[in-house]
Amino acid sequence: MKMILVSAVALIDRDGRVLLAQRPEGKSMAGLWEFPGGKVEEGETPEAALVRELHEELGIETWDSCLAPLTFASHKYEDFHLLMPLFACRKWSGIVQPKEGQALKWVAARDISKYPMPAADLPLIPILRDWL
Repeated sequence: MKMILVSAVALIDRDGRVLLAQRPEGKSMAGLWEFPGGKVEEGETPEAALVRELHEELGIETWDSCLAPLTFASHKYEDFHLLMPLFACRKWSGIVQPKEGQALKWVAARDISKYPMPAADLPLIPILRDWL
């Protein structure tokens, strides 16, 4: 079974809300909400992947030093196994904007479970909620 490494981030604003992105039509799991991030490319660290993905997807800049490892997900889907470190980030420059047609929403940690998410993300919610 193929292993896919994806890096994700809980962007946390000054009010303690977390940014969720909705997967757009045409992508697998379209309509589900997720933590921003993406696949770690060959030769890339999970942190470098997030710095790149946040720039590409949200138009913001952050740095490795602003990404704090929080937890990870390990989940078997039908066609692949997903390994996904989740980082927390409270510092970035720029204004968060949807650059890839995705809907964005700032959500209080206690309300994240109200949003339909991919199965791999579900175990991350209580950890993030307790941490915040």
